[in-house]
Amino acid sequence: MAEHSTIEWTDATWNPVRGCTKISPGCKHCYAEVFAERFRGVAGHPYEQGFDLRLVPEKLAEPLRWQTPKMIFVNSMSDLFHDGVPDHYIEAVATVMVKANWHTYQILTKRSARMASLLHGRLRFAAKSGHIWWGVSVENREYGLPRVRDLCDSPARVRFLSIEPLLEGLGRLSLSGIHWVIVGGESGNGARPLKKEWVTSIRDQCDNARIPFFFKQWGGVRKKRAGRMLDGKTYDGFPARVSNPVSPAATALGWAREIREKYDSSLAELLPVLA
Repeated sequence: MAEHSTIEWTDATWNPVRGCTKISPGCKHCYAEVFAERFRGVAGHPYEQGFDLRLVPEKLAEPLRWQTPKMIFVNSMSDLFHDGVPDHYIEAVATVMVKANWHTYQILTKRSARMASLLHGRLRFAAKSGHIWWGVSVENREYGLPRVRDLCDSPARVRFLSIEPLLEGLGRLSLSGIHWVIVGGESGNGARPLKKEWVTSIRDQCDNARIPFFFKQWGGVRKKRAGRMLDGKTYDGFPARVSNPVSPAATALGWAREIREKYDSSLAELLPVLA
Protein backbone atom coordinates (compact mmCIF):
# COMPACT_ATOMS: atom_id res chain seq x y z
CA MET A 1 0.00 0.00 0.00
CA ALA A 2 2.46 2.61 -1.19
CA GLU A 3 3.83 3.19 -4.67
CA HIS A 4 1.12 1.09 -6.36
CA SER A 5 -2.60 0.76 -5.67
CA THR A 6 -5.44 -1.43 -6.91
CA ILE A 7 -7.98 1.36 -6.22
CA GLU A 8 -9.44 2.20 -9.63
CA TRP A 9 -9.19 5.98 -9.35
CA THR A 10 -5.63 6.38 -8.08
CA ASP A 11 -2.06 5.22 -8.79
CA ALA A 12 -0.58 5.02 -5.30
CA THR A 13 -1.43 5.37 -1.63
CA TRP A 14 0.44 7.28 1.06
CA ASN A 15 -0.34 6.66 4.72
CA PRO A 16 1.43 9.03 7.12
CA VAL A 17 -1.45 8.19 9.49
CA ARG A 18 -2.83 4.72 10.21
CA GLY A 19 -6.08 3.72 11.87
CA CYS A 20 -9.37 5.49 12.47
CA THR A 21 -12.68 5.35 14.35
CA LYS A 22 -16.24 5.04 13.05
CA ILE A 23 -18.40 8.17 12.90
CA SER A 24 -21.25 7.44 10.45
CA PRO A 25 -23.15 4.65 8.63
CA GLY A 26 -20.62 4.68 5.80
CA CYS A 27 -18.03 3.33 8.24
CA LYS A 28 -19.98 0.20 9.16
CA HIS A 29 -18.04 -2.21 6.93
CA CYS A 30 -14.78 -0.25 6.66
CA TYR A 31 -12.40 -2.13 4.35
CA ALA A 32 -9.37 -0.52 5.99
CA GLU A 33 -10.38 -1.70 9.45
CA VAL A 34 -11.04 -5.24 8.23
CA PHE A 35 -7.61 -5.35 6.60
CA ALA A 36 -5.71 -3.83 9.52
CA GLU A 37 -7.31 -5.95 12.24
CA ARG A 38 -6.19 -9.14 10.50
CA PHE A 39 -2.63 -8.25 11.51
CA ARG A 40 -3.21 -7.09 15.09
CA GLY A 41 -0.51 -8.62 17.26
CA VAL A 42 1.71 -9.69 14.34
CA ALA A 43 5.12 -8.46 15.49
CA GLY A 44 6.82 -6.12 13.05
CA HIS A 45 3.82 -5.74 10.74
CA PRO A 46 2.75 -2.16 9.85
CA TYR A 47 -0.64 -3.00 11.41
CA GLU A 48 0.66 -4.78 14.49
CA GLN A 49 -1.58 -2.36 16.44
CA GLY A 50 -4.57 -3.16 14.27
CA PHE A 51 -6.70 -0.17 13.35
CA ASP A 52 -5.72 1.93 16.38
CA LEU A 53 -5.03 5.52 15.33
CA ARG A 54 -1.35 6.43 15.15
CA LEU A 55 0.95 8.81 13.34
CA VAL A 56 3.65 7.38 11.09
CA PRO A 57 6.22 10.20 10.79
CA GLU A 58 8.71 7.94 9.01
CA LYS A 59 6.23 8.00 6.08
CA LEU A 60 5.94 11.79 6.00
CA ALA A 61 8.43 12.44 3.22
CA GLU A 62 7.58 9.46 0.98
CA PRO A 63 6.19 11.43 -2.01
CA LEU A 64 9.37 13.52 -2.12
CA ARG A 65 11.31 10.32 -2.81
CA TRP A 66 9.03 9.21 -5.68
CA GLN A 67 10.48 10.75 -8.83
CA THR A 68 7.79 9.46 -11.20
CA PRO A 69 4.61 11.62 -11.12
CA LYS A 70 1.70 9.76 -9.55
CA MET A 71 -1.88 10.28 -8.51
CA ILE A 72 -1.72 9.65 -4.76
CA PHE A 73 -4.60 8.82 -2.42
CA VAL A 74 -3.61 10.32 0.93
CA ASN A 75 -4.39 8.14 3.96
CA SER A 76 -6.27 5.31 2.31
CA MET A 77 -6.05 3.61 5.73
CA SER A 78 -7.11 6.55 7.88
CA ASP A 79 -8.59 10.06 7.86
CA LEU A 80 -6.12 12.94 7.85
CA PHE A 81 -8.63 15.13 9.70
CA HIS A 82 -9.39 12.71 12.53
CA ASP A 83 -9.53 14.67 15.78
CA GLY A 84 -6.63 12.61 17.10
CA VAL A 85 -4.25 13.95 14.44
CA PRO A 86 -2.57 17.18 15.64
CA ASP A 87 -2.85 20.32 13.52
CA HIS A 88 0.92 20.60 13.19
CA TYR A 89 1.14 17.08 11.77
CA ILE A 90 -1.59 17.81 9.21
CA GLU A 91 0.35 20.93 8.26
CA ALA A 92 3.50 18.83 7.77
CA VAL A 93 1.57 16.48 5.45
CA ALA A 94 0.27 19.48 3.47
CA THR A 95 3.77 20.93 3.23
CA VAL A 96 5.02 17.71 1.63
CA MET A 97 2.16 17.88 -0.89
CA VAL A 98 2.96 21.47 -1.80
CA LYS A 99 6.68 20.74 -2.20
CA ALA A 100 6.26 17.48 -4.15
CA ASN A 101 3.98 19.18 -6.66
CA TRP A 102 4.77 16.84 -9.57
CA HIS A 103 2.25 14.45 -8.03
CA THR A 104 -1.54 14.85 -7.81
CA TYR A 105 -3.00 14.27 -4.33
CA GLN A 106 -6.49 13.09 -3.40
CA ILE A 107 -7.48 13.79 0.22
CA LEU A 108 -10.75 12.27 1.38
CA THR A 109 -12.41 12.86 4.74
CA LYS A 110 -15.59 12.37 6.73
CA ARG A 111 -14.42 15.12 9.12
CA SER A 112 -15.39 17.88 6.70
CA ALA A 113 -15.89 20.65 9.25
CA ARG A 114 -12.34 20.31 10.52
CA MET A 115 -10.93 20.18 7.00
CA ALA A 116 -12.82 23.32 6.00
CA SER A 117 -11.69 25.14 9.14
CA LEU A 118 -8.03 24.28 8.54
CA LEU A 119 -8.23 25.18 4.86
CA HIS A 120 -9.43 28.62 5.96
CA GLY A 121 -6.57 28.76 8.48
CA ARG A 122 -3.18 27.12 8.71
CA LEU A 123 -3.69 25.06 5.52
CA ARG A 124 -4.61 28.04 3.37
CA PHE A 125 -1.16 27.82 1.77
CA ALA A 126 -2.19 24.44 0.30
CA ALA A 127 -5.87 25.12 -0.42
CA LYS A 128 -5.36 26.80 -3.77
CA SER A 129 -2.84 24.32 -5.18
CA GLY A 130 -4.33 22.79 -8.29
CA HIS A 131 -2.46 19.51 -7.84
CA ILE A 132 -4.14 18.88 -4.46
CA TRP A 133 -7.74 17.66 -4.63
CA TRP A 134 -9.82 17.92 -1.46
CA GLY A 135 -12.78 15.57 -1.10
CA VAL A 136 -15.49 14.35 1.24
CA SER A 137 -17.25 10.99 1.59
CA VAL A 138 -20.99 10.90 1.00
CA GLU A 139 -23.04 7.83 1.87
CA ASN A 140 -26.51 9.23 2.53
CA ARG A 141 -28.43 12.47 2.92
CA GLU A 142 -28.18 12.84 6.69
CA TYR A 143 -24.41 12.56 7.03
CA GLY A 144 -23.15 13.14 3.51
CA LEU A 145 -24.90 16.28 2.35
CA PRO A 146 -23.64 18.45 5.26
CA ARG A 147 -20.10 17.37 4.29
CA VAL A 148 -20.72 18.61 0.76
CA ARG A 149 -21.74 21.99 2.15
CA ASP A 150 -18.60 22.15 4.30
CA LEU A 151 -16.44 21.33 1.28
CA CYS A 152 -18.10 23.95 -0.91
CA ASP A 153 -17.66 26.55 1.85
CA SER A 154 -13.91 25.90 1.93
CA PRO A 155 -11.34 27.74 -0.22
CA ALA A 156 -10.17 24.51 -1.89
CA ARG A 157 -9.35 24.97 -5.57
CA VAL A 158 -10.28 21.41 -6.58
CA ARG A 159 -13.17 19.69 -4.76
CA PHE A 160 -14.49 16.17 -5.21
CA LEU A 161 -17.08 13.78 -3.79
CA SER A 162 -16.57 10.10 -3.11
CA ILE A 163 -20.13 8.81 -2.97
CA GLU A 164 -19.21 5.35 -1.72
CA PRO A 165 -20.76 3.31 -0.33
CA LEU A 166 -23.93 4.89 -1.68
CA LEU A 167 -26.66 3.75 0.71
CA GLU A 168 -29.73 5.61 -0.56
CA GLY A 169 -30.94 7.98 -3.22
CA LEU A 170 -29.54 11.45 -2.66
CA GLY A 171 -32.10 13.44 -4.62
CA ARG A 172 -31.08 16.73 -6.17
CA LEU A 173 -27.45 17.50 -5.31
CA SER A 174 -25.86 20.93 -5.04
CA LEU A 175 -22.87 20.43 -7.33
CA SER A 176 -21.82 24.04 -7.80
CA GLY A 177 -18.10 24.22 -7.08
CA ILE A 178 -17.60 20.44 -7.34
CA HIS A 179 -15.02 19.25 -9.88
CA TRP A 180 -15.27 15.46 -9.75
CA VAL A 181 -17.71 12.81 -8.51
CA ILE A 182 -16.94 9.14 -7.75
CA VAL A 183 -19.81 6.70 -7.10
CA GLY A 184 -19.61 3.12 -5.89
CA GLY A 185 -21.42 0.40 -4.02
CA GLU A 186 -20.29 -1.37 -0.89
CA SER A 187 -18.36 -4.63 -1.27
CA GLY A 188 -17.52 -7.61 0.92
CA ASN A 189 -19.47 -9.57 3.51
CA GLY A 190 -22.64 -7.82 4.60
CA ALA A 191 -22.51 -5.36 1.69
CA ARG A 192 -25.59 -3.19 1.55
CA PRO A 193 -27.38 -3.04 -1.83
CA LEU A 194 -26.90 -0.34 -4.46
CA LYS A 195 -29.86 0.60 -6.67
CA LYS A 196 -29.26 1.58 -10.27
CA GLU A 197 -31.59 4.58 -10.10
CA TRP A 198 -29.48 6.10 -7.31
CA VAL A 199 -26.42 5.91 -9.55
CA THR A 200 -28.01 7.11 -12.77
CA SER A 201 -29.53 10.11 -10.98
CA ILE A 202 -26.07 11.24 -9.90
CA ARG A 203 -24.56 10.46 -13.30
CA ASP A 204 -27.20 12.52 -15.08
CA GLN A 205 -26.76 15.45 -12.69
CA CYS A 206 -22.99 15.37 -13.28
CA ASP A 207 -23.57 15.22 -17.03
CA ASN A 208 -25.87 18.24 -16.91
CA ALA A 209 -23.33 20.16 -14.81
CA ARG A 210 -20.39 18.97 -16.97
CA ILE A 211 -18.66 17.40 -14.00
CA PRO A 212 -16.41 14.36 -14.61
CA PHE A 213 -18.12 11.20 -13.32
CA PHE A 214 -16.35 8.00 -12.24
CA PHE A 215 -18.35 4.87 -11.52
CA LYS A 216 -16.14 2.61 -9.44
CA GLN A 217 -18.20 -0.54 -8.84
CA TRP A 218 -21.57 -2.13 -8.15
CA GLY A 219 -19.99 -3.88 -5.19
CA GLY A 220 -21.64 -6.77 -3.38
CA VAL A 221 -20.08 -9.95 -2.04
CA ARG A 222 -18.60 -10.74 -5.48
CA LYS A 223 -17.67 -7.27 -6.68
CA LYS A 224 -15.51 -8.47 -9.58
CA ARG A 225 -18.42 -10.44 -11.00
CA ALA A 226 -20.74 -7.45 -10.61
CA GLY A 227 -18.18 -5.25 -12.36
CA ARG A 228 -18.45 -1.53 -13.04
CA MET A 229 -20.45 -1.27 -16.25
CA LEU A 230 -23.36 1.16 -16.15
CA ASP A 231 -25.83 1.13 -19.04
CA GLY A 232 -23.33 -0.81 -21.14
CA LYS A 233 -20.28 1.38 -20.60
CA THR A 234 -17.66 2.31 -18.05
CA TYR A 235 -17.40 5.82 -16.66
CA ASP A 236 -13.82 6.93 -16.02
CA GLY A 237 -14.10 10.70 -15.75
CA PHE A 238 -11.31 12.69 -14.08
CA PRO A 239 -10.59 16.39 -13.61
CA ALA A 240 -7.72 17.82 -15.61
CA ARG A 241 -4.39 17.25 -13.89
CA VAL A 242 -1.77 19.92 -13.31
CA SER A 243 1.60 19.07 -14.83
CA ASN A 244 4.59 20.33 -12.84
CA PRO A 245 8.26 19.46 -13.42
CA VAL A 246 9.87 16.90 -11.14
CA SER A 247 12.35 18.50 -8.76
CA PRO A 248 15.89 17.05 -8.69
CA ALA A 249 16.24 14.17 -6.25
CA ALA A 250 18.83 16.01 -4.16
CA THR A 251 16.54 19.03 -3.81
CA ALA A 252 13.56 16.84 -2.87
CA LEU A 253 15.58 14.95 -0.26
CA GLY A 254 16.71 18.28 1.21
CA TRP A 255 13.08 19.33 1.55
CA ALA A 256 12.31 15.97 3.16
CA ARG A 257 14.95 16.57 5.84
CA GLU A 258 13.72 20.12 6.47
CA ILE A 259 10.09 19.04 6.87
CA ARG A 260 10.97 16.18 9.19
CA GLU A 261 13.22 18.44 11.30
CA LYS A 262 10.45 21.04 11.54
CA TYR A 263 7.96 18.38 12.58
CA ASP A 264 10.35 16.94 15.19
CA SER A 265 10.91 20.46 16.52
CA SER A 266 7.19 21.24 16.79
CA LEU A 267 6.63 17.88 18.50
CA ALA A 268 9.36 18.69 21.04
CA GLU A 269 7.63 21.98 21.81
CA LEU A 270 4.36 20.12 22.46
CA LEU A 271 5.84 17.54 24.81
CA PRO A 272 5.66 19.75 27.94
CA VAL A 273 2.01 20.43 27.13
CA LEU A 274 1.24 16.74 26.63
CA ALA A 275 3.12 15.62 29.77
